[in-house]
Amino acid sequence: MCLSANGNDNKKFKADDKMDGAPSRVLHIRKLPGEVTETEVIALGLPFGKVTNILMLKGKNQAFLELATEEAAITMVNYYSAVTPHLRNQPIYIQYSNHKELKTDNTLNQRAQAVLQAVTAVQATNAPISGTTVSESAVTPAQSPVLRIIIDNMYYPVTLDVLHQIFSKFGAVLKIITFTKNNQFQALLQFGDPVNAQQAKQALDGQNIYNACCTLRIDFSKLVNLNVKYNNDKSRDYTRPDLPSGDGQPTLDPAIAAAFAKETSLLAVPGALSPLAIPNAAAAAAAAAAGRVGMPGVAAGGNTVLLVSNLNEEMVTPQSLFTLFGVYGDVQRVKILYNKKDSALIQMADGNQSQLAMSHLNGQKMYGKIIRVTLSKHQTVQLPREGLDDQGLTKDFGNSPLHRFKKPGSKNFQNIFPPSATLHLSNIPPSVAEEDLRTLFANTGGTVKAFKFFQDHKMALLQMSTVEEAIQALIDLHNYNLGESHHLRVSFSKSTI
Repeated sequence: MCLSANGNDNKKFKADDKMDGAPSRVLHIRKLPGEVTETEVIALGLPFGKVTNILMLKGKNQAFLELATEEAAITMVNYYSAVTPHLRNQPIYIQYSNHKELKTDNTLNQRAQAVLQAVTAVQATNAPISGTTVSESAVTPAQSPVLRIIIDNMYYPVTLDVLHQIFSKFGAVLKIITFTKNNQFQALLQFGDPVNAQQAKQALDGQNIYNACCTLRIDFSKLVNLNVKYNNDKSRDYTRPDLPSGDGQPTLDPAIAAAFAKETSLLAVPGALSPLAIPNAAAAAAAAAAGRVGMPGVAAGGNTVLLVSNLNEEMVTPQSLFTLFGVYGDVQRVKILYNKKDSALIQMADGNQSQLAMSHLNGQKMYGKIIRVTLSKHQTVQLPREGLDDQGLTKDFGNSPLHRFKKPGSKNFQNIFPPSATLHLSNIPPSVAEEDLRTLFANTGGTVKAFKFFQDHKMALLQMSTVEEAIQALIDLHNYNLGESHHLRVSFSKSTI
């Protein structure tokens, strides 16, 4: 279904008012402030990917924003369902549109198109634009006081406070927003002066925060001003200490923080002193933020509970969800909802893992159904009361020996890939031949397309004919006992055979 801008489309917009539509790369944005500009609306989408079209309905205080991919739109909706977006200090609402693409009439929508082209030109070339005026949020990146920071090889969590500590050496840091995009931890950080941003970029781009890990990749953002609504562990405006902490995200009480820093100076994270010389207290605080160090009353970064819906209720079990979601983090608890068995709550070990699982598994097929994964409003998954039989719908996996990410710096952190038709198998005993593995995997109901042993025969790549078949095979055969006390390890591979 297309949407065209020809002035008499009011009838078509009514249908977009329902909150949860099927995912679409066109997003419907409502309750916009009257004086808002196209650039401000485009800026909402830019952190998530390329914006390909925009249609402003000024009279209705609404807009339609089209992103290049449905994936980018899903990430954006998921992000803003956890952090309410604001424009000009007013909350706005973003949902999927019923329209699959925007067909805009250039004469009516010329201004929006011009802004979009200008912003896209800034994005594409990172060079000054000649002859085009772009309103406040999109400028030549070299003049921007806002840096975009991506952290590679993130074996230890990096908190907002650690970033503030590092970047403050170059000038006053006004605001920081952190988020996960393309399965990478990223931050937008605003200095008081573009010159400080330039100095910080020159000095820090390519540096490691801790020994041999957490590498900073820095470039200039398209934005010149960050709009921070809450002061908490995800975002902070240092110029406005009065901001609320937002829904269910307690800010760290300064007294607790000070006591914690004293306590944790004894708690060195291995290898955490680095070229950037962050004291051990900060490294330990970073580890604590991801829930590695238990701190009563302080939320581990971000929401750890996911809501998974549209499950195949005949087939799904807590164990199958534990195995699949366990590829992206250490699943603590799973609860299939008693009154709605096509939905489940899954509690991960930390907020970073729940973001990873959400971005990789939302929209994948499990047992023939496309599953939806979003952040839940719950902070934990409750276990049933003692002696209450809940028909095995809730399971506690807190002490499972199958957790993949218990060891900091483990190889598993580097091998997190999206679901793919090719599986990586390891821990294969010498007596097991290619034919045995092909038969085993064919028995999960799919077709084995290709197989390749690594040189030592302890590992192999095996390709199923579809991603869905590979997901099924991983659920069925991860930890399968191959004899000689070898349990098969299965994960998704980025290679093809």
